[in-house]
Amino acid sequence: MSTGIIKKVAGPLVIATGMRDANMYDVVRVSERRLIGEIIEMHGDEASIQVYEETSGLGPGTPVESTGMPLSVELGPGLIRSIYDGIQRPLDDILAATGSNLLTRGVEVPSLKRNIKWHFTPTAAAGDEVQGGDVLGTVQETEVVLHKIMVPPKMKGTVKSITEGDFTVTETVCILETEDGDKELSLMQKWPVRQGRPYKKKIPPKQPLITGQRVVDTMFPIAKGGVAAVPGPFGSGKTVIQHQLAKWADADIVVYIGCGERGNEMTDVLNEFPELKDPKTGRSLMERTVLIANTSDMPVAAREASIYTGITVAEYFRDMGYSVALMADSTSRWAEALREMSGRLQEMPGEEGYPAYLGSRLAQFYERAGMVQTLGSEERFGALSVIGAVSPAGGDISEPVSQATLRIVKVFWSLDSALAYKRHFPAINWLTSYSLYLDNMETWFNENVYPDWMDCRTHMMRLLQEEAELQEIVQLVGMDALSAPERLKLEAARSIREDFLHQNSFHEIDTYTSLEKQYRMMKLVLAYYHAGCELLNKGADIEALVNLPIREEIGRFKYTPEKDVMPAFEKVMAQLRVEMDGLLEKEDE
Repeated sequence: MSTGIIKKVAGPLVIATGMRDANMYDVVRVSERRLIGEIIEMHGDEASIQVYEETSGLGPGTPVESTGMPLSVELGPGLIRSIYDGIQRPLDDILAATGSNLLTRGVEVPSLKRNIKWHFTPTAAAGDEVQGGDVLGTVQETEVVLHKIMVPPKMKGTVKSITEGDFTVTETVCILETEDGDKELSLMQKWPVRQGRPYKKKIPPKQPLITGQRVVDTMFPIAKGGVAAVPGPFGSGKTVIQHQLAKWADADIVVYIGCGERGNEMTDVLNEFPELKDPKTGRSLMERTVLIANTSDMPVAAREASIYTGITVAEYFRDMGYSVALMADSTSRWAEALREMSGRLQEMPGEEGYPAYLGSRLAQFYERAGMVQTLGSEERFGALSVIGAVSPAGGDISEPVSQATLRIVKVFWSLDSALAYKRHFPAINWLTSYSLYLDNMETWFNENVYPDWMDCRTHMMRLLQEEAELQEIVQLVGMDALSAPERLKLEAARSIREDFLHQNSFHEIDTYTSLEKQYRMMKLVLAYYHAGCELLNKGADIEALVNLPIREEIGRFKYTPEKDVMPAFEKVMAQLRVEMDGLLEKEDE
Protein backbone atom coordinates (compact mmCIF):
# COMPACT_ATOMS: atom_id res chain seq x y z
CA MET A 1 0.00 0.00 0.00
CA SER A 2 1.45 3.32 -1.14
CA THR A 3 1.33 6.38 1.13
CA GLY A 4 2.29 9.95 0.40
CA ILE A 5 1.67 13.55 1.38
CA ILE A 6 -0.19 16.38 -0.30
CA LYS A 7 1.93 18.88 -2.21
CA LYS A 8 -0.80 21.03 -3.77
CA VAL A 9 -4.60 21.42 -3.64
CA ALA A 10 -6.53 22.98 -6.55
CA GLY A 11 -10.25 22.54 -5.97
CA PRO A 12 -11.09 18.85 -6.49
CA LEU A 13 -7.56 18.17 -7.78
CA VAL A 14 -4.89 17.15 -5.26
CA ILE A 15 -1.21 16.58 -6.12
CA ALA A 16 0.54 14.10 -3.76
CA THR A 17 4.20 13.10 -3.61
CA GLY A 18 5.71 9.80 -2.48
CA MET A 19 3.21 7.75 -4.53
CA ARG A 20 5.69 5.90 -6.77
CA ASP A 21 4.20 2.48 -5.93
CA ALA A 22 0.62 3.53 -6.73
CA ASN A 23 -1.08 2.82 -10.07
CA MET A 24 -3.28 4.79 -12.44
CA TYR A 25 -6.96 4.80 -11.40
CA ASP A 26 -6.19 3.49 -7.89
CA VAL A 27 -8.67 4.67 -5.28
CA VAL A 28 -6.99 6.69 -2.53
CA ARG A 29 -8.01 8.03 0.88
CA VAL A 30 -7.05 11.65 1.38
CA SER A 31 -6.25 13.16 4.84
CA GLU A 32 -7.41 11.97 8.25
CA ARG A 33 -11.00 12.54 7.07
CA ARG A 34 -10.42 9.71 4.53
CA LEU A 35 -11.94 11.54 1.57
CA ILE A 36 -12.37 9.31 -1.48
CA GLY A 37 -10.24 10.09 -4.53
CA GLU A 38 -8.87 8.46 -7.67
CA ILE A 39 -5.44 8.77 -9.30
CA ILE A 40 -5.83 10.18 -12.82
CA GLU A 41 -2.22 11.06 -13.68
CA MET A 42 1.27 9.92 -12.60
CA HIS A 43 4.57 11.85 -12.91
CA GLY A 44 7.45 9.98 -11.25
CA ASP A 45 6.43 9.77 -7.60
CA GLU A 46 3.78 12.52 -8.00
CA ALA A 47 0.16 11.47 -8.36
CA SER A 48 -2.67 13.75 -9.52
CA ILE A 49 -5.82 12.75 -7.63
CA GLN A 50 -9.39 13.80 -8.37
CA VAL A 51 -11.23 13.90 -5.05
CA TYR A 52 -14.91 12.98 -5.08
CA GLU A 53 -15.70 15.07 -2.00
CA GLU A 54 -15.36 18.68 -0.91
CA THR A 55 -11.65 19.53 -0.43
CA SER A 56 -11.94 22.74 1.64
CA GLY A 57 -9.61 22.64 4.65
CA LEU A 58 -7.02 20.38 2.99
CA GLY A 59 -3.46 21.66 2.84
CA PRO A 60 0.10 20.58 1.96
CA GLY A 61 1.61 17.93 4.22
CA THR A 62 -1.68 16.07 4.74
CA PRO A 63 -1.32 12.27 4.33
CA VAL A 64 -2.66 10.31 1.34
CA GLU A 65 -3.07 6.53 1.30
CA SER A 66 -3.63 4.33 -1.77
CA THR A 67 -5.95 1.33 -1.44
CA GLY A 68 -4.24 -0.43 -4.37
CA MET A 69 -7.67 -1.06 -5.98
CA PRO A 70 -9.39 0.72 -8.89
CA LEU A 71 -12.75 2.47 -8.40
CA SER A 72 -15.22 -0.44 -8.32
CA VAL A 73 -18.92 -1.01 -7.72
CA GLU A 74 -20.57 -3.69 -5.63
CA LEU A 75 -22.94 -5.81 -7.71
CA GLY A 76 -25.52 -8.02 -6.05
CA PRO A 77 -29.02 -8.11 -4.52
CA GLY A 78 -30.03 -4.71 -3.16
CA LEU A 79 -29.21 -2.63 -6.25
CA ILE A 80 -32.84 -2.35 -7.31
CA ARG A 81 -34.78 0.47 -5.55
CA SER A 82 -31.47 2.00 -4.39
CA ILE A 83 -30.58 5.67 -4.76
CA TYR A 84 -26.81 6.22 -5.05
CA ASP A 85 -24.51 9.16 -5.54
CA GLY A 86 -21.95 9.21 -8.38
CA ILE A 87 -19.57 6.74 -6.70
CA GLN A 88 -22.26 4.28 -5.52
CA ARG A 89 -22.68 5.52 -1.97
CA PRO A 90 -26.29 4.88 -0.86
CA LEU A 91 -27.84 8.24 -0.02
CA ASP A 92 -30.46 6.81 2.37
CA ASP A 93 -27.80 4.97 4.41
CA ILE A 94 -25.63 8.12 4.56
CA LEU A 95 -28.65 10.07 5.84
CA ALA A 96 -29.31 7.39 8.49
CA ALA A 97 -25.64 7.29 9.53
CA THR A 98 -25.07 11.06 9.74
CA GLY A 99 -28.55 12.52 10.28
CA SER A 100 -27.67 15.26 7.79
CA ASN A 101 -29.45 16.03 4.53
CA LEU A 102 -26.10 17.09 3.09
CA LEU A 103 -23.34 14.63 2.19
CA THR A 104 -20.97 14.42 5.13
CA ARG A 105 -17.30 14.29 4.14
CA GLY A 106 -15.37 11.09 4.72
CA VAL A 107 -18.40 8.97 5.59
CA GLU A 108 -17.81 5.30 4.73
CA VAL A 109 -20.99 3.32 4.02
CA PRO A 110 -21.09 0.02 2.06
CA SER A 111 -22.91 0.24 -1.28
CA LEU A 112 -24.99 -2.89 -0.67
CA LYS A 113 -26.71 -3.23 2.70
CA ARG A 114 -24.96 -5.79 4.90
CA ASN A 115 -27.85 -6.35 7.32
CA ILE A 116 -30.45 -7.67 4.85
CA LYS A 117 -30.72 -11.41 4.32
CA TRP A 118 -31.73 -12.65 0.85
CA HIS A 119 -33.18 -16.09 0.12
CA PHE A 120 -30.80 -17.86 -2.25
CA THR A 121 -32.19 -20.73 -4.36
CA PRO A 122 -29.42 -22.74 -6.10
CA THR A 123 -29.80 -23.76 -9.73
CA ALA A 124 -26.36 -25.43 -9.86
CA ALA A 125 -25.42 -28.53 -7.84
CA ALA A 126 -22.23 -29.90 -6.28
CA GLY A 127 -20.03 -31.48 -8.95
CA ASP A 128 -21.21 -29.16 -11.78
CA GLU A 129 -18.53 -27.71 -14.05
CA VAL A 130 -19.14 -23.95 -14.29
CA GLN A 131 -17.50 -20.98 -15.99
CA GLY A 132 -17.73 -17.21 -15.87
CA GLY A 133 -21.31 -16.03 -16.44
CA ASP A 134 -23.00 -19.31 -15.45
CA VAL A 135 -25.94 -18.90 -13.09
CA LEU A 136 -25.34 -20.53 -9.68
CA GLY A 137 -28.76 -19.63 -8.25
CA THR A 138 -31.39 -16.93 -7.94
CA VAL A 139 -32.64 -14.36 -5.44
CA GLN A 140 -36.12 -12.83 -5.75
CA GLU A 141 -34.95 -9.25 -5.27
CA THR A 142 -38.34 -7.59 -5.88
CA GLU A 143 -41.71 -8.89 -7.05
CA VAL A 144 -40.59 -7.98 -10.58
CA VAL A 145 -36.84 -8.77 -10.69
CA LEU A 146 -35.36 -12.25 -10.31
CA HIS A 147 -31.71 -11.58 -9.48
CA LYS A 148 -29.39 -14.20 -10.99
CA ILE A 149 -26.24 -14.95 -8.98
CA MET A 150 -23.50 -15.59 -11.55
CA VAL A 151 -19.97 -16.94 -11.51
CA PRO A 152 -17.59 -13.92 -11.80
CA PRO A 153 -16.47 -13.43 -15.44
CA LYS A 154 -12.83 -14.54 -15.11
CA MET A 155 -13.45 -17.64 -13.02
CA LYS A 156 -14.18 -21.31 -13.82
CA GLY A 157 -14.09 -24.58 -11.91
CA THR A 158 -16.19 -27.26 -10.23
CA VAL A 159 -18.89 -26.57 -7.65
CA LYS A 160 -17.62 -28.13 -4.43
CA SER A 161 -20.60 -27.11 -2.29
CA ILE A 162 -23.61 -24.84 -2.67
CA THR A 163 -26.19 -24.00 0.01
CA GLU A 164 -29.81 -22.87 -0.10
CA GLY A 165 -30.96 -20.45 2.59
CA ASP A 166 -31.01 -16.84 3.76
CA PHE A 167 -27.71 -14.97 3.39
CA THR A 168 -26.32 -11.46 3.51
CA VAL A 169 -24.41 -10.30 0.43
CA THR A 170 -21.03 -11.09 2.04
CA GLU A 171 -21.75 -14.61 3.33
CA THR A 172 -20.45 -17.61 1.36
CA VAL A 173 -23.13 -19.47 -0.64
CA CYS A 174 -20.87 -21.57 -2.88
CA ILE A 175 -17.34 -22.97 -2.82
CA LEU A 176 -15.75 -23.31 -6.24
CA GLU A 177 -12.81 -25.65 -6.84
CA THR A 178 -10.49 -23.91 -9.32
CA GLU A 179 -6.92 -24.37 -10.59
CA ASP A 180 -5.84 -21.73 -8.07
CA GLY A 181 -7.49 -23.47 -5.13
CA ASP A 182 -10.92 -23.20 -3.56
CA LYS A 183 -12.76 -19.89 -4.05
CA GLU A 184 -15.59 -18.78 -1.77
CA LEU A 185 -18.40 -17.08 -3.68
CA SER A 186 -20.99 -14.80 -2.08
CA LEU A 187 -24.10 -13.11 -3.50
CA MET A 188 -21.97 -10.06 -4.35
CA GLN A 189 -19.18 -9.41 -6.83
CA LYS A 190 -17.09 -6.28 -7.48
CA TRP A 191 -16.19 -4.80 -10.84
CA PRO A 192 -13.99 -1.80 -11.82
CA VAL A 193 -16.23 0.87 -13.35
CA ARG A 194 -13.89 1.97 -16.14
CA GLN A 195 -13.64 -1.53 -17.56
CA GLY A 196 -16.53 -2.93 -19.63
CA ARG A 197 -17.88 -6.30 -18.49
CA PRO A 198 -17.01 -9.07 -20.98
CA TYR A 199 -19.43 -10.99 -23.21
CA LYS A 200 -19.21 -13.68 -25.92
CA LYS A 201 -20.21 -11.59 -28.93
CA LYS A 202 -22.22 -8.57 -30.01
CA ILE A 203 -25.41 -9.13 -32.00
CA PRO A 204 -26.54 -6.65 -34.69
CA PRO A 205 -29.51 -4.72 -33.22
CA LYS A 206 -32.63 -5.56 -35.27
CA GLN A 207 -35.45 -5.32 -32.71
CA PRO A 208 -36.86 -1.94 -31.62
CA LEU A 209 -37.01 -0.74 -28.04
CA ILE A 210 -40.75 0.01 -27.86
CA THR A 211 -41.34 3.22 -25.92
CA GLY A 212 -45.02 4.04 -26.54
CA GLN A 213 -43.97 7.51 -27.77
CA ARG A 214 -45.29 7.85 -31.35
CA VAL A 215 -42.62 10.19 -32.72
CA VAL A 216 -39.97 7.76 -31.43
CA ASP A 217 -41.46 4.35 -32.30
CA THR A 218 -42.84 5.29 -35.71
CA MET A 219 -40.53 7.98 -37.01
CA PHE A 220 -37.14 7.57 -35.29
CA PRO A 221 -37.00 4.22 -33.45
CA ILE A 222 -34.10 3.10 -31.30
CA ALA A 223 -33.04 -0.55 -31.34
CA LYS A 224 -32.71 -2.73 -28.26
CA GLY A 225 -29.02 -2.40 -27.58
CA GLY A 226 -28.90 0.88 -29.48
CA VAL A 227 -27.63 4.34 -28.58
CA ALA A 228 -29.53 7.62 -28.92
CA ALA A 229 -28.78 11.27 -28.22
CA VAL A 230 -31.35 13.88 -27.16
CA PRO A 231 -29.76 17.30 -27.63
CA GLY A 232 -31.82 20.40 -26.99
CA PRO A 233 -31.77 23.86 -25.46
CA PHE A 234 -33.03 24.80 -22.01
CA GLY A 235 -36.76 24.14 -21.55
CA SER A 236 -37.21 21.98 -24.66
CA GLY A 237 -38.15 18.85 -22.72
CA LYS A 238 -35.03 16.64 -22.56
CA THR A 239 -35.66 15.53 -18.99
CA VAL A 240 -39.39 14.91 -19.56
CA ILE A 241 -38.59 12.72 -22.59
CA GLN A 242 -36.09 10.73 -20.54
CA HIS A 243 -38.65 10.32 -17.75
CA GLN A 244 -41.21 9.10 -20.31
CA LEU A 245 -38.75 6.60 -21.76
CA ALA A 246 -37.80 5.39 -18.28
CA LYS A 247 -41.49 4.86 -17.45
CA TRP A 248 -42.66 3.25 -20.66
CA ALA A 249 -39.69 1.72 -22.54
CA ASP A 250 -39.90 -2.01 -23.13
CA ALA A 251 -37.00 -2.75 -20.75
CA ASP A 252 -36.75 -5.13 -17.80
CA ILE A 253 -34.43 -2.82 -15.82
CA VAL A 254 -34.05 0.97 -15.86
CA VAL A 255 -30.86 2.74 -14.71
CA TYR A 256 -31.34 6.51 -14.45
CA ILE A 257 -28.25 8.71 -14.01
CA GLY A 258 -28.85 12.33 -13.03
CA CYS A 259 -25.41 13.62 -13.93
CA GLY A 260 -24.93 17.24 -12.88
CA GLU A 261 -28.62 18.11 -13.27
CA ARG A 262 -30.57 20.54 -11.12
CA GLY A 263 -31.43 19.20 -7.67
CA ASN A 264 -35.15 19.93 -8.04
CA GLU A 265 -35.30 17.78 -11.20
CA MET A 266 -33.71 14.85 -9.38
CA THR A 267 -36.13 15.46 -6.50
CA ASP A 268 -39.01 15.11 -8.98
CA VAL A 269 -37.57 11.80 -10.17
CA LEU A 270 -37.08 10.51 -6.62
CA ASN A 271 -40.62 11.52 -5.68
CA GLU A 272 -42.31 10.37 -8.90
CA PHE A 273 -40.73 6.99 -9.58
CA PRO A 274 -41.86 5.24 -6.36
CA GLU A 275 -45.45 6.39 -7.03
CA LEU A 276 -45.51 5.50 -10.73
CA LYS A 277 -47.33 2.31 -11.64
CA ASP A 278 -45.32 0.02 -13.89
CA PRO A 279 -47.64 -0.66 -16.89
CA LYS A 280 -46.31 -4.23 -17.17
CA THR A 281 -46.80 -5.33 -13.58
CA GLY A 282 -49.07 -2.75 -11.95
CA ARG A 283 -46.49 -2.31 -9.20
CA SER A 284 -44.16 0.61 -8.41
CA LEU A 285 -41.69 1.46 -11.17
CA MET A 286 -38.93 1.55 -8.51
CA GLU A 287 -39.15 -2.26 -8.31
CA ARG A 288 -37.07 -2.43 -11.50
CA THR A 289 -35.13 0.83 -11.25
CA VAL A 290 -31.69 1.94 -10.01
CA LEU A 291 -31.23 5.70 -9.51
CA ILE A 292 -27.89 7.51 -9.47
CA ALA A 293 -28.28 11.08 -8.25
CA ASN A 294 -25.30 13.33 -8.81
CA THR A 295 -26.72 16.84 -8.78
CA SER A 296 -25.02 20.05 -9.90
CA ASP A 297 -24.14 21.11 -6.34
CA MET A 298 -22.28 17.85 -5.57
CA PRO A 299 -18.49 17.73 -6.07
CA VAL A 300 -17.72 18.06 -9.77
CA ALA A 301 -15.26 15.15 -9.92
CA ALA A 302 -17.97 12.66 -8.93
CA ARG A 303 -19.89 13.58 -12.08
CA GLU A 304 -17.09 12.10 -14.12
CA ALA A 305 -17.43 8.79 -12.28
CA SER A 306 -21.25 8.70 -12.20
CA ILE A 307 -21.85 7.57 -15.78
CA TYR A 308 -19.26 4.78 -15.42
CA THR A 309 -20.92 3.66 -12.19
CA GLY A 310 -24.31 3.62 -13.91
CA ILE A 311 -23.25 1.75 -17.02
CA THR A 312 -21.39 -0.91 -14.99
CA VAL A 313 -24.55 -1.59 -12.97
CA ALA A 314 -26.50 -1.73 -16.25
CA GLU A 315 -24.00 -4.22 -17.78
CA TYR A 316 -24.39 -6.46 -14.74
CA PHE A 317 -28.15 -6.80 -15.32
CA ARG A 318 -27.53 -7.19 -19.07
CA ASP A 319 -25.30 -10.18 -18.25
CA MET A 320 -28.29 -11.82 -16.53
CA GLY A 321 -30.10 -11.78 -19.89
CA TYR A 322 -32.26 -8.72 -19.21
CA SER A 323 -33.05 -5.80 -21.49
CA VAL A 324 -31.70 -2.69 -19.73
CA ALA A 325 -32.41 0.96 -20.57
CA LEU A 326 -29.88 3.49 -19.30
CA MET A 327 -30.75 7.21 -19.21
CA ALA A 328 -27.83 9.62 -18.82
CA ASP A 329 -29.03 13.16 -18.07
CA SER A 330 -26.91 14.89 -19.13
CA THR A 331 -23.59 14.03 -20.76
CA SER A 332 -22.87 17.75 -21.26
CA ARG A 333 -22.52 18.19 -17.50
CA TRP A 334 -20.20 15.18 -17.46
CA ALA A 335 -18.12 16.75 -20.25
CA GLU A 336 -17.98 19.99 -18.24
CA ALA A 337 -16.53 18.03 -15.33
CA LEU A 338 -13.92 16.57 -17.72
CA ARG A 339 -13.09 20.09 -18.91
CA GLU A 340 -12.71 21.41 -15.36
CA MET A 341 -10.41 18.55 -14.31
CA SER A 342 -8.42 18.86 -17.55
CA GLY A 343 -7.93 22.58 -16.92
CA ARG A 344 -6.69 21.94 -13.39
CA LEU A 345 -4.26 19.34 -14.74
CA GLN A 346 -2.96 22.07 -17.09
CA GLU A 347 -3.51 19.88 -20.15
CA MET A 348 -3.53 21.46 -23.61
CA PRO A 349 -7.18 22.44 -24.26
CA GLY A 350 -9.03 21.40 -27.40
CA GLU A 351 -12.07 23.04 -28.96
CA GLU A 352 -13.93 25.39 -26.57
CA GLY A 353 -11.62 24.35 -23.74
CA TYR A 354 -12.71 20.69 -23.73
CA PRO A 355 -9.86 18.17 -23.51
CA ALA A 356 -8.58 16.65 -26.74
CA TYR A 357 -9.74 13.21 -25.57
CA LEU A 358 -13.41 14.25 -25.22
CA GLY A 359 -14.48 12.25 -28.30
CA SER A 360 -12.69 9.07 -27.25
CA ARG A 361 -14.11 9.23 -23.70
CA LEU A 362 -17.65 9.64 -25.07
CA ALA A 363 -17.08 6.71 -27.44
CA GLN A 364 -15.80 4.51 -24.59
CA PHE A 365 -19.06 5.20 -22.73
CA TYR A 366 -21.53 4.75 -25.60
CA GLU A 367 -19.77 1.72 -27.08
CA ARG A 368 -20.54 -0.25 -23.92
CA ALA A 369 -24.15 -0.42 -25.14
CA GLY A 370 -25.31 -3.26 -27.36
CA MET A 371 -27.24 -6.48 -27.79
CA VAL A 372 -24.88 -9.28 -26.69
CA GLN A 373 -24.64 -12.99 -26.19
CA THR A 374 -23.59 -13.21 -22.56
CA LEU A 375 -20.88 -15.33 -20.98
CA GLY A 376 -21.82 -18.77 -19.70
CA SER A 377 -22.44 -22.27 -21.02
CA GLU A 378 -26.16 -21.69 -21.68
CA GLU A 379 -27.19 -19.45 -24.58
CA ARG A 380 -28.42 -16.17 -23.11
CA PHE A 381 -28.89 -12.75 -24.69
CA GLY A 382 -29.02 -9.37 -23.02
CA ALA A 383 -29.44 -5.82 -24.29
CA LEU A 384 -28.17 -2.49 -22.98
CA SER A 385 -29.71 0.58 -24.64
CA VAL A 386 -28.22 3.99 -23.82
CA ILE A 387 -30.09 7.28 -24.21
CA GLY A 388 -27.94 10.31 -23.46
CA ALA A 389 -29.26 13.85 -23.11
CA VAL A 390 -27.00 16.64 -24.33
CA SER A 391 -27.46 20.23 -23.13
CA PRO A 392 -25.59 22.47 -25.58
CA ALA A 393 -25.18 26.06 -24.45
CA GLY A 394 -27.83 28.19 -26.18
CA GLY A 395 -29.15 25.12 -28.02
CA ASP A 396 -26.25 25.29 -30.51
CA ILE A 397 -25.53 21.69 -31.52
CA SER A 398 -22.40 22.70 -33.42
CA GLU A 399 -20.57 22.74 -30.07
CA PRO A 400 -18.02 19.94 -29.37
CA VAL A 401 -20.04 17.67 -27.05
CA SER A 402 -23.03 17.46 -29.43
CA GLN A 403 -20.82 16.91 -32.46
CA ALA A 404 -18.68 14.24 -30.77
CA THR A 405 -21.87 12.48 -29.61
CA LEU A 406 -23.45 12.57 -33.08
CA ARG A 407 -20.40 10.83 -34.54
CA ILE A 408 -21.04 7.89 -32.20
CA VAL A 409 -24.81 7.47 -31.80
CA LYS A 410 -27.20 6.16 -34.45
CA VAL A 411 -30.38 7.92 -33.30
CA PHE A 412 -30.66 11.68 -33.08
CA TRP A 413 -33.81 13.15 -31.52
CA SER A 414 -33.38 16.86 -32.21
CA LEU A 415 -35.34 18.94 -29.70
CA ASP A 416 -36.55 22.26 -31.05
CA SER A 417 -37.24 25.23 -28.77
CA ALA A 418 -39.62 26.70 -31.40
CA LEU A 419 -41.81 23.58 -31.11
CA ALA A 420 -41.62 23.72 -27.30
CA TYR A 421 -42.76 27.37 -27.29
CA LYS A 422 -45.74 26.31 -29.45
CA ARG A 423 -46.55 23.73 -26.72
CA HIS A 424 -45.84 20.88 -29.15
CA PHE A 425 -44.44 18.01 -27.05
CA PRO A 426 -42.41 15.90 -27.48
CA ALA A 427 -40.60 18.79 -29.18
CA ILE A 428 -38.65 16.47 -31.50
CA ASN A 429 -38.11 18.14 -34.87
CA TRP A 430 -39.10 15.62 -37.56
CA LEU A 431 -37.06 17.39 -40.25
CA THR A 432 -33.69 17.35 -38.46
CA SER A 433 -33.94 14.08 -36.47
CA TYR A 434 -32.93 10.68 -37.82
CA SER A 435 -32.55 6.99 -36.95
CA LEU A 436 -29.92 4.85 -38.66
CA TYR A 437 -31.55 1.67 -37.30
CA LEU A 438 -34.56 1.96 -39.64
CA ASP A 439 -33.16 -0.28 -42.38
CA ASN A 440 -32.18 -2.97 -39.85
CA MET A 441 -35.60 -2.92 -38.20
CA GLU A 442 -37.79 -2.71 -41.32
CA THR A 443 -38.15 -6.50 -41.44
CA TRP A 444 -39.10 -6.69 -37.75
CA PHE A 445 -41.83 -4.04 -38.05
CA ASN A 446 -43.26 -5.55 -41.25
CA GLU A 447 -43.27 -9.07 -39.79
CA ASN A 448 -44.36 -8.34 -36.22
CA VAL A 449 -46.74 -5.39 -36.62
CA TYR A 450 -48.15 -5.01 -40.16
CA PRO A 451 -46.60 -5.67 -43.61
CA ASP A 452 -47.14 -2.06 -44.72
CA TRP A 453 -45.87 -0.40 -41.49
CA MET A 454 -42.74 1.02 -43.13
CA ASP A 455 -44.67 2.16 -46.21
CA CYS A 456 -47.08 4.14 -43.99
CA ARG A 457 -44.20 5.67 -42.05
CA THR A 458 -42.36 6.64 -45.26
CA HIS A 459 -45.52 8.20 -46.71
CA MET A 460 -46.08 10.29 -43.59
CA MET A 461 -42.48 11.52 -43.57
CA ARG A 462 -42.80 12.48 -47.24
CA LEU A 463 -45.93 14.53 -46.48
CA LEU A 464 -44.12 16.33 -43.63
CA GLN A 465 -41.13 17.14 -45.84
CA GLU A 466 -43.39 18.39 -48.66
CA GLU A 467 -45.29 20.50 -46.13
CA ALA A 468 -42.04 22.25 -45.14
CA GLU A 469 -41.40 23.15 -48.81
CA LEU A 470 -44.98 24.35 -49.33
CA GLN A 471 -44.86 26.49 -46.16
CA GLU A 472 -42.03 28.50 -47.71
CA ILE A 473 -44.26 29.29 -50.71
CA VAL A 474 -47.17 30.19 -48.41
CA GLN A 475 -44.99 32.61 -46.43
CA LEU A 476 -43.81 34.27 -49.65
CA VAL A 477 -47.01 34.57 -51.71
CA GLY A 478 -49.87 33.36 -49.48
CA MET A 479 -52.18 30.34 -49.32
CA ASP A 480 -54.06 31.33 -52.50
CA ALA A 481 -51.03 30.45 -54.62
CA LEU A 482 -51.42 26.74 -53.77
CA SER A 483 -53.39 24.29 -55.86
CA ALA A 484 -56.12 22.12 -54.28
CA PRO A 485 -53.91 18.98 -54.05
CA GLU A 486 -51.20 21.06 -52.35
CA ARG A 487 -53.76 22.46 -49.86
CA LEU A 488 -54.78 18.88 -49.09
CA LYS A 489 -51.14 17.94 -48.48
CA LEU A 490 -50.83 20.79 -45.98
CA GLU A 491 -53.97 19.65 -44.16
CA ALA A 492 -52.84 16.00 -44.04
CA ALA A 493 -49.44 17.11 -42.71
CA ARG A 494 -51.20 19.25 -40.09
CA SER A 495 -53.13 16.16 -38.96
CA ILE A 496 -49.84 14.22 -38.69
CA ARG A 497 -48.26 17.01 -36.63
CA GLU A 498 -51.14 17.85 -34.32
CA ASP A 499 -52.89 14.49 -34.02
CA PHE A 500 -50.08 11.95 -34.39
CA LEU A 501 -46.77 13.54 -33.39
CA HIS A 502 -48.15 15.69 -30.57
CA GLN A 503 -48.51 13.52 -27.45
CA ASN A 504 -49.58 14.55 -23.96
CA SER A 505 -47.39 12.83 -21.35
CA PHE A 506 -49.78 13.90 -18.56
CA HIS A 507 -52.91 12.39 -20.16
CA GLU A 508 -53.64 8.94 -18.73
CA ILE A 509 -54.44 7.43 -22.17
CA ASP A 510 -52.30 9.53 -24.53
CA THR A 511 -49.11 9.11 -22.46
CA TYR A 512 -48.53 5.64 -23.98
CA THR A 513 -49.53 4.32 -27.42
CA SER A 514 -49.11 0.68 -28.44
CA LEU A 515 -47.73 -0.20 -31.90
CA GLU A 516 -51.19 -1.47 -32.91
CA LYS A 517 -52.77 1.89 -32.06
CA GLN A 518 -49.93 3.82 -33.72
CA TYR A 519 -50.54 1.84 -36.91
CA ARG A 520 -54.30 2.53 -36.78
CA MET A 521 -53.64 6.26 -36.28
CA MET A 522 -51.36 6.28 -39.32
CA LYS A 523 -53.99 4.45 -41.40
CA LEU A 524 -56.71 6.98 -40.47
CA VAL A 525 -54.66 10.03 -41.45
CA LEU A 526 -53.49 8.42 -44.71
CA ALA A 527 -57.01 7.14 -45.48
CA TYR A 528 -58.32 10.73 -45.23
CA TYR A 529 -55.52 11.96 -47.50
CA HIS A 530 -55.93 9.25 -50.16
CA ALA A 531 -59.74 9.55 -50.20
CA GLY A 532 -59.36 13.34 -50.44
CA CYS A 533 -57.00 13.00 -53.44
CA GLU A 534 -59.55 10.79 -55.22
CA LEU A 535 -62.37 13.26 -54.57
CA LEU A 536 -60.27 16.19 -55.80
CA ASN A 537 -59.69 14.31 -59.05
CA LYS A 538 -63.47 14.01 -59.34
CA GLY A 539 -63.95 17.74 -58.85
CA ALA A 540 -64.65 18.01 -55.11
CA ASP A 541 -64.29 21.36 -53.32
CA ILE A 542 -61.11 21.65 -51.22
CA GLU A 543 -62.82 23.82 -48.57
CA ALA A 544 -65.50 21.18 -48.04
CA LEU A 545 -62.80 18.50 -47.74
CA VAL A 546 -60.84 20.52 -45.19
CA ASN A 547 -63.91 21.16 -43.04
CA LEU A 548 -65.26 17.60 -42.91
CA PRO A 549 -66.49 16.71 -39.36
CA ILE A 550 -64.59 13.39 -39.52
CA ARG A 551 -61.30 15.27 -39.08
CA GLU A 552 -62.23 16.00 -35.47
CA GLU A 553 -62.88 12.28 -34.90
CA ILE A 554 -59.49 11.37 -36.46
CA GLY A 555 -57.84 13.89 -34.13
CA ARG A 556 -59.59 12.49 -31.04
CA PHE A 557 -58.75 8.87 -31.88
CA LYS A 558 -55.52 9.13 -29.84
CA TYR A 559 -57.62 9.39 -26.67
CA THR A 560 -59.24 5.99 -27.36
CA PRO A 561 -58.39 3.38 -24.68
CA GLU A 562 -56.23 0.50 -25.93
CA LYS A 563 -59.01 -2.08 -25.45
CA ASP A 564 -61.38 -0.09 -27.72
CA VAL A 565 -58.93 0.62 -30.56
CA MET A 566 -60.32 -1.77 -33.20
CA PRO A 567 -64.05 -0.96 -32.75
CA ALA A 568 -63.27 2.77 -32.67
CA PHE A 569 -61.04 2.47 -35.77
CA GLU A 570 -63.73 0.66 -37.77
CA LYS A 571 -66.33 3.21 -36.66
CA VAL A 572 -64.16 6.19 -37.76
CA MET A 573 -63.28 4.51 -41.07
CA ALA A 574 -66.98 3.83 -41.76
CA GLN A 575 -67.83 7.46 -40.93
CA LEU A 576 -64.99 8.64 -43.19
CA ARG A 577 -66.44 6.67 -46.11
CA VAL A 578 -69.95 7.99 -45.44
CA GLU A 579 -68.79 11.64 -45.33
CA MET A 580 -66.59 11.25 -48.43
CA ASP A 581 -69.47 9.61 -50.35
CA GLY A 582 -71.81 12.38 -49.18
CA LEU A 583 -69.36 15.00 -50.45
CA LEU A 584 -69.17 13.26 -53.82
CA GLU A 585 -72.97 13.16 -54.10
CA LYS A 586 -73.13 16.91 -53.40
CA GLU A 587 -70.61 17.54 -56.21
CA ASP A 588 -72.66 15.34 -58.59
CA GLU A 589 -75.79 17.38 -57.83
